[in-house]
Amino acid sequence: MELDTTNLKILRELLRNARIPLTELARKVGLSKTPVALRMRQLEEIGLITGYRAILSPLKLGLTHVTYVEVRLSDTRQGALEDFNRAVRTIPQVEECYMIAGGFDYLLKIRSQDMADYRRIMAESISTLPHLHATTSFVSMEAVVEQNWTAI
Repeated sequence: MELDTTNLKILRELLRNARIPLTELARKVGLSKTPVALRMRQLEEIGLITGYRAILSPLKLGLTHVTYVEVRLSDTRQGALEDFNRAVRTIPQVEECYMIAGGFDYLLKIRSQDMADYRRIMAESISTLPHLHATTSFVSMEAVVEQNWTAI
């Protein structure tokens, strides 16, 4: 499926407001409802649109403390990586987790209420991850840019 200008317009509008009524979306992209609905279904079928969700404000939920954690593993064979991946996905405070090529193995983004809450998360959850060798924490002082991906 080609990402023509109309498909890109649809995607941009859905990024702004995924709950936009189909009639309004059709008006904004210059088509009738049926072709817009068909295009949306095609974008979903090819996996470009993977779902629709509510985006909650971590700040309004009291999760104002952000810490990035470098993780070094004691074992990086495939089984150990799979063990770590499976375990880290169960920790709700881990907002993001990336396997890294470089001087450490993973980078975690952890949201918590404050430093005491972060220390609890480290002691009860992060430190129990399988094959964990060492961690280094970096506390965020201010979010300069923080947004959902919208660069289309």
